[in-house]
Amino acid sequence: MIKTVIFDMDGVIVDTEPVHRYAYYKQFSELNIEVSEEMYTSFTGFSTRNTFQTLKGFFPVIEHEVEDLIQRKRDIFNDAFDTKDDLYLLDGVEDLIKDLYDNGIQLILASSASKVTINRVFTRFNLHQYFSAIVSGEDFPQSKPNPAIFIHAASLSVAPKENCIIIEDSTNGVLAAKAAGIYCVGYNSIHSNLQDLSKADMIINHFNELNAEKISQINA
Repeated sequence: MIKTVIFDMDGVIVDTEPVHRYAYYKQFSELNIEVSEEMYTSFTGFSTRNTFQTLKGFFPVIEHEVEDLIQRKRDIFNDAFDTKDDLYLLDGVEDLIKDLYDNGIQLILASSASKVTINRVFTRFNLHQYFSAIVSGEDFPQSKPNPAIFIHAASLSVAPKENCIIIEDSTNGVLAAKAAGIYCVGYNSIHSNLQDLSKADMIINHFNELNAEKISQINA
């Protein structure tokens, strides 16, 4: 029986991707580099640190230190986040979160986002009350598809990882979940382009396909 659900955040709980995209491309312009759509899509699930480490490898013209690049991106993102009035939870996810919580299923967040971004989202939508633990990708040297973030999240579960599931919307996230040996629900989000969810154990198109009863009966 499933005792714990581990959620990704971007593309699963909230769509902050347009804000991230705006911040990244504004910074790419400042750095005078051209990042293709294919390359940008490949960063889905990466932490900001890993994104800029990868970009520095591709573009030797980037002379800034990774820490300075991260801070600049966060400044642009935070300014946009605070002024964006159409940021909202994805359809159906709040009902699912509340249903799981009300039925005693533990909720853990494992997101590649920074702690600052996670806190901004959770504070804006009053989500702290439902989650027993929050794990940020900034605490790990490698991003998804490396499974470290999910292995750590599962270690915080009230039950063994065999009694956990992960909800993910990205290729890298699904690969990380499976590398961690944890049952994965792939959320086919309209906000996550060109993602391959084929290795997920289950694929859903809307959160109304899940509830506490259905999840508790998953044979992971």
